[in-house]
Amino acid sequence: MSSRRMTTIAGSLVTAAFSTVMIFSVTASADDGPASSKGGKAVDEAPAGVELTTTLPETISVDNSSQKTDLTATVKNDGSKDSGKIRLLVVGFDGMTVTNVQGCSPMEEKDLPEGSNSGFVCPVDNLAAGKSKSYVVDATFDVKKTGKICLPVQTGDGKKTFWQQGPVPFGTTNPSPNAPATPLLLGTDNKPVAPGGDELPKTGVERDLLPLGAAGASLMAAGVAGLWWSQRRPRRTTC
Repeated sequence: MSSRRMTTIAGSLVTAAFSTVMIFSVTASADDGPASSKGGKAVDEAPAGVELTTTLPETISVDNSSQKTDLTATVKNDGSKDSGKIRLLVVGFDGMTVTNVQGCSPMEEKDLPEGSNSGFVCPVDNLAAGKSKSYVVDATFDVKKTGKICLPVQTGDGKKTFWQQGPVPFGTTNPSPNAPATPLLLGTDNKPVAPGGDELPKTGVERDLLPLGAAGASLMAAGVAGLWWSQRRPRRTTC
């Protein structure tokens, strides 16, 4: 075989290998899934013609060794008029800790919503009609716990909250503690695995031993707490 043909074949193989690496690098992102506004609700009335919402990815992936994950938080104005000066908050709860949001500032501990462990403030300024703005969110997620995230959209001074997504959970009902990564679904309560085992941890009173009346009372109390949580709107922060 001639040296020219050998060179051509070798070049083709290198190109094919490079193309394969490029494909894998694109599809390996933890944030490739469709976005969703699941768990979102309007709060204070927005100005006429302004329709603000947020979205989160429907799936994320947590590295089981480092507990690191990333996602994209997006705020949108689906209305017919510009929003005026607004801001987006990105707040973590329970096993989900927000470590950085690109272009945003960390919240002081005294300004964090009750029950949260981390938060960032993203000044959006004016969001034109039909436009959106996305932020890359870095976080850690302890898969041995439940984890939630909250995205309120407020006036620039924080006195009104036009929209709030969450606190909405990420989680899985089929954990894999020995896998390299754990995929988590938006809107799913995490069912963590006890350290070093395959059984779910049991905390407090055994769920299987709860009388029907006690279980009903627990659910009713949880419902009341959830209603109080969603309705309380402190002016400094929300969630």
